[in-house]
Amino acid sequence: MAPEKQTEPKGLLQSHELYKYILETNVYPREPKPLKDLRALTASHPWAVMGTAPDAGQMIGILLKLIGAKKAIEVGVFTGYSLLLTALTIPDDGKIVAIDMDREAYEIGHPVIKKAGVEHKIDFIESQALPALDKLLENSDNEGSFDFAFVDADKINYINYHERIMKLLKVNGIVVYDNTLWFGSVAQPEPLVLDEFKEGRVSTIKFNKSLAADPRIEISMVPLGDGLTICKRLY
Repeated sequence: MAPEKQTEPKGLLQSHELYKYILETNVYPREPKPLKDLRALTASHPWAVMGTAPDAGQMIGILLKLIGAKKAIEVGVFTGYSLLLTALTIPDDGKIVAIDMDREAYEIGHPVIKKAGVEHKIDFIESQALPALDKLLENSDNEGSFDFAFVDADKINYINYHERIMKLLKVNGIVVYDNTLWFGSVAQPEPLVLDEFKEGRVSTIKFNKSLAADPRIEISMVPLGDGLTICKRLY
């Protein structure tokens, strides 16, 4: 399926016609060709739904430009849509630390990343995220050195990732968490939640509450994709 035909709503916007309008009017005309190509490659993957929604990606691109991000970290890569987006956006001498256990999924998008000429910006670490983040923190030079972070990984550990990201992120840096509306289940009565969403729902609700109570950040939850929560580190 060609990427332009992928208009199935990924998040809470349940009008197919309206979502198609958003994509075709605002997103696809501005989406760089490498991102289109990677999205097309990912479409046939059994877990294609895990890919970053292109409208959410557009928002991330604007955030990267607004803060002038040069050094970024990504927890959860999958085939690399958001990783490629970041690599295309930051300066040529920028760097991204990308952490994921699944190198096989990353290799799907790797040829597109290489062809786009941005592979030199990426340090891919094949690892569980917590030990990889802890290893970064062993080097004191990494503390407070990252301009931007994007987290799209196992929801049960979002709280643990947040504590480490707060140490790695600069004051006034931005971290974006994906899937913070968890297919809309966060607002559903528990008995109505599908079994496959229940564990993630509990973790996501707990995480959202913890962010709302965290005085170190300013937050904004945006209903793009499956929900993005944008956090600015204050101190």
